[in-house]
Amino acid sequence: MTNIDRRDILKAAAAGAGALASGAAQAAQPLKYGAAMPFSFDWLKSEAKRLAGQPYRAPAQPAPDIVSQLNYDEWGKIKFDMDSAVYAQGPQRFPITFFHLGKFFRKGIQVSVVEGGQAREIVYDPAYFDMPADSPARKIPKGAGFAGIRIQEAKGGELDWRKNDWVAFLGASYFRAIGALRQYGLSARGVALDTWQVGREEEFPDFTHFWIGPEEGDTVTLHALLEGPGLTGAYRFVMTRGKGVNMDIDCSLFLRKDYLRFGLAPLTSMYWFSETRKVEGADWRPEIHDSDGLAMWTGSGERLWRPLNNPPRVMASAFGDNNPKGFGLLQRDRNFDHYLDGVYYDRRPSVWIEPKGQWGKGAVQLVEIPTDDEIHDNIVAMWVPAEPTGPGKQVDLSYRIYWQADEPFPTDLARCVATRLGNGGIPGQPRPKGVRKFMVEFMGGPLTDLPKGVKPEAALWASRGQFSYVFTEAVPDDVPGHWRAQFDLTAEGADPVEMRCFLKIGDKIISESWLFQYHPF
Repeated sequence: MTNIDRRDILKAAAAGAGALASGAAQAAQPLKYGAAMPFSFDWLKSEAKRLAGQPYRAPAQPAPDIVSQLNYDEWGKIKFDMDSAVYAQGPQRFPITFFHLGKFFRKGIQVSVVEGGQAREIVYDPAYFDMPADSPARKIPKGAGFAGIRIQEAKGGELDWRKNDWVAFLGASYFRAIGALRQYGLSARGVALDTWQVGREEEFPDFTHFWIGPEEGDTVTLHALLEGPGLTGAYRFVMTRGKGVNMDIDCSLFLRKDYLRFGLAPLTSMYWFSETRKVEGADWRPEIHDSDGLAMWTGSGERLWRPLNNPPRVMASAFGDNNPKGFGLLQRDRNFDHYLDGVYYDRRPSVWIEPKGQWGKGAVQLVEIPTDDEIHDNIVAMWVPAEPTGPGKQVDLSYRIYWQADEPFPTDLARCVATRLGNGGIPGQPRPKGVRKFMVEFMGGPLTDLPKGVKPEAALWASRGQFSYVFTEAVPDDVPGHWRAQFDLTAEGADPVEMRCFLKIGDKIISESWLFQYHPF
């Protein structure tokens, strides 16, 4: 995976989300449609299969000389005319608007509207957009296509639909939604192909055609065609706007080649630093991240929490499983004082993947990429099946994505809420070299109602090294059920150390399992 400049997408969403077209500048332009064609999900799957049997055709990049002139300044001046939105009029609740092509979003996508089993393509026209009189975009020909689509909030709802959206598809197969706290953050993708796989170049297939509709109540349905050098795919998104956003996704993928890391239901996020470790003087803010950990609910019922790292080199971790119950990248730290930033990292959504049906054997894989800034999406979590891929193979998958403030199926066990590292040894005495102290905090669950005098025990494991000074204690903050396990680890050399910790009373496990990859420094 290449480091993706997340500001490309964040600025795009911001530029469009609060942009009102100037009603005084031009009247609303009715959308122009092509001829009606029969459409169904079964047809889309058959079309994707047909295309997989043909040589790959790259997405169109219309008027490249003109589009290249639309840098952020020029592109940001182009505002979609909200009165021209799909469903701006009529009984449907959620209008659909479009992102314009630009220097950083050059590939033109097709968009059609489905009604009564018939699809009609929306023909791009510059008149749908309010732009300066001297904008280069005025020279882009009709029918060039759009860069992406956005679903606005409900007409007549609590929020002004002209200024607020809740889902955006923009760039390759990336899409995102706001969570329960009304804030965009990490992204999902249609598929992740050979992400940072040694000896392979990562592929970024594109959603090249969207079909909008129908809408029913709080639910919007989208279909999408995925096209890439090594595969094609048919996707159906049934998206529900409630407290947050839930998406039911069905997809069929048709392969032209094999992949070593075939990532399904992938999530892409940003983690620079947190309370775990902060490079001195790196930034004035205490923490900067969209997500602070990977949560997993295994097929056997174990609950795992893996805090994220900003590693010294690219690292890929695999957590083997059989028929997982779910996984996700979460933002557990909701304290504004831990960020102090006007971009509201404390409100970023937690995103959870819930498999439908039996996914079989495989692994949740986590790829962590070094970064020295918040502009890069450097975290990927995905499901990688154990079954090998190959030309002619078809993969069918169904799952639900929850864009919420927390995981949708919280454990009854105590949860890990912080991981802190420091120099090992005893305060007030010389600190030994090569020894690292860990403070792992747990909260809630059985810890809340511990009988007086009962103290949980920390169960520890490490792939190498030795533990010392191990003990647990209640955190002295008057918060019921807030405990920490403290221990030192001595490990020689620079190779990473895999670690595990959970709390227990006797033989009874009372917390989720904390997993960590420690890089000695």
